[in-house]
This record gives sequence, structure tokens and C-alpha cells, in this order.
Amino acid sequence: MESGPLFNITSITPTICALMEISPPALAAGNTLEPVIEAGKLVRPGGKFTKCLIYAPDAIGTSLALDFEREFEAVRKYAPVSVPLRSVVPPKTPVCFASMFTGALPQVHGVRVYEKPVLSCDTLFDALVQARKRVAIIAVTNSSIDRIFRNRPIDYFSEEYDREVTKRTLSVLQNNEYEFVLVYHQEYDDVLHATTHRSAKALEAMRHHIHSFSTLAKACARYWKDEAYLIAFAPDHGAHIDMTSGKGTHGEDIPEDMEVTHFCGFGEPVGR
Repeated sequence: MESGPLFNITSITPTICALMEISPPALAAGNTLEPVIEAGKLVRPGGKFTKCLIYAPDAIGTSLALDFEREFEAVRKYAPVSVPLRSVVPPKTPVCFASMFTGALPQVHGVRVYEKPVLSCDTLFDALVQARKRVAIIAVTNSSIDRIFRNRPIDYFSEEYDREVTKRTLSVLQNNEYEFVLVYHQEYDDVLHATTHRSAKALEAMRHHIHSFSTLAKACARYWKDEAYLIAFAPDHGAHIDMTSGKGTHGEDIPEDMEVTHFCGFGEPVGR
């Protein structure tokens, strides 16, 4: 893993667009993640990736990936390319995901505080639709991802909680109707706010996210075996302890909140 963040999370959208060979959304200004692009070229020289699954667990910062490296080996097994990234200010969930999936900074896309407006600007999902890709967003009901990307000709699956999101995603993958699937889980973030970011319950939630990603990665390998695809473990921000409340929180321009690591992997058609 590199020693420090060279890119920020606005690079996710242009990187996905480059790998899938579609035009990026209008506001995307982030650079592509060259380590990911180069790794993709090694897997599929001269060819594009036709499918993509992004798993977006809330608040899993780089410090967790470093301090619990053994647990994260299960992520690396399916997504071995790791890239250290910087989040955006403030590192709040809707702000971060708006930046991640527009490719633009908060002052450009307009979500600058913890609020959940429906974005009217161009997003990755609009770019996918323009390229005639079928898109599914599968998220916990009323979460940021469930709300801010509405009003687009894509399919939204709003589920009660993480377990139901995973179940729905497995069904979606089995039916093989979509080129792009975004999956959001929130247990770790919920628990850190109720306890601390390193409590036993929070670490259990972290392990649940790792297991969920592994489960979905295996499903991609099974149901997308005839496709060239990209998968990613892509959190939005990290967390720290609020010295006033003694509980976990996030939202400050500090390394604990701002540094995240994204893990990417690729699949290629069986018997190519």
C-alpha cells in the first residue's frame, strides 16, 4: 500500500467510466486512478469491462484496513488492487457519495453539509444510462445513497437493513439484468455513533461488511462468469472519537476521517 493518499474519491467516477469505456458525467474533474487502470489493462489488454459492482460500506477508514490487515485479506482476495484516497470536506456521508458518483467536489455538486437532496446535476448513473447501461442501486431505505440519486431511469431497491440489501443484491446478480450495481451497507457507521469506532460491536460490524463483500464477490464470479467485470470495496470516509460525547463520529478534516482505502478487482470471461 502506498504511504499516503495521492488521489481523492472524486477519481472513482472517471475511473469507472474509463474502464467501461463510457463518457464521464459533465462535472467529473477527478483524475483516473492509474494503478487501477493499469491493473485493468493487465487483465484485459485493449478491452473494456462490461459489468461493475461497487460495494460501499459506510465509514470504513484506512486506519481499519491497516490495523486489521488480516481481516482485510478477505477483501484483497477478490480485490487485490488497493489505492489510498482522500475523502472530501466535510467527510459526511451524503457529501462524500455525491462527490464519489459525480466526480466533482462539494462546492461543485452542491451538497456541502449533512443533507439528502436529490441531485439535479450529471452523475455517473446518468452517464451509464446515456451509454445504454442498466443500473441498479441497492441500499438501506432512506440512506444517502437511497435518496440523493433518485429521479433517474434506473432501478432502485430500498431495503430494511444490510442483510436485506445483500439478499436483494444476490437475487439481482443471479438474474443478470444489470451492467452496473451499487450496494450500500451502514451497520458499522450506525454502531460507531452509538458506541465508538473501535468498540467490540463496531469491529463485529466491520467484519460483517468484509464478509458481505466476499459473498458478493463470489456471486459476481459465478453469475458474471461470461463477462469482463470490475468490483470494488469503496467506503466514503473514516471516523474518530468525539472527545465531548466519548462516542464515534466523523466530519472533520483530520486523517482519521479523511483517509480511506479502496480495493478493486477484476474478472474476465471464463475460457476466454
